Amino acid sequence: MQTPFERFQNRRLITSYFSVVISIALVLFLLGALGLLVLNTKSISDRFKEQVVLSVYFNESAKDADIAQLQKAFNLTPEVKSVKFISKEDAASMMQKEYGTDFLDDVGYNPLEDVVDINLKADFVTAYFLDSLSQVQMQKPYISDVRYDQDLVQLMASNVKRISFWILVVCGIFAVIAVLLINSSIRLSIFSKRFIIKTMQMVGATKGFIRKPFIKNSVILGFFGSLLAVSALATGLYYLERHLPELDVFGKPTQLIIVSVSIIFLGIGISWVSTFFATQRFLKLRSDQLY
Repeated sequence: MQTPFERFQNRRLITSYFSVVISIALVLFLLGALGLLVLNTKSISDRFKEQVVLSVYFNESAKDADIAQLQKAFNLTPEVKSVKFISKEDAASMMQKEYGTDFLDDVGYNPLEDVVDINLKADFVTAYFLDSLSQVQMQKPYISDVRYDQDLVQLMASNVKRISFWILVVCGIFAVIAVLLINSSIRLSIFSKRFIIKTMQMVGATKGFIRKPFIKNSVILGFFGSLLAVSALATGLYYLERHLPELDVFGKPTQLIIVSVSIIFLGIGISWVSTFFATQRFLKLRSDQLY
């Protein structure tokens, strides 16, 4: 039967292990989330770019054959992702649904125009390419106007590289913080056993023999901490998939596997290295320095 002191020591040991596992899990979760963000920065920016619409408006002289020919030409253009035709009747119906009133009754006629909405592939969503395409289309006699959100395109062009750079910087900072926090947690755990380390050393145990159980224990804690981080990351991704399905977070399973395996190896690796140097430090201390 355990004494009250032994029960207290066991509780303190379990609390220490629990805090180490939680510390490892938290920092690895943040690191994994940032890693996924870095890997998906381009795909996220491409997704936003491909939402930019180039609208080609037709005047009254446009024939159905002209519209059909233009749609076919755009569908065969490699830079174009999708083409959608909206007749002026469909546009009027959409406006009626959006505003709740039929503005045609007040105006007396349909002032809207037939339009083809074009979504380009991300690499071609630039002000230069869109302007060039607009100028070419405006030369056709049956086209009245070509429009796109110029401010949005310029904003994306100027900010995508800047955002990508700062994401990499933040990821690097968090990587350093992860190493420091995990190292600190493990050193505190080993600090509480410094007298045991010194006692084993005094009775003739080799450094490798003393270090082995500590490294084994820390690797196990690092493994469980990394598993907890992967589980939390998977839960977060599942939540995003349910509420923001357009992000398609599970669309790249290979990428998710790589990040998950990296988190596990990182948790084990940092725990191993931190324990090695922490035990080495206490092995070098004299008995009077332990206090």
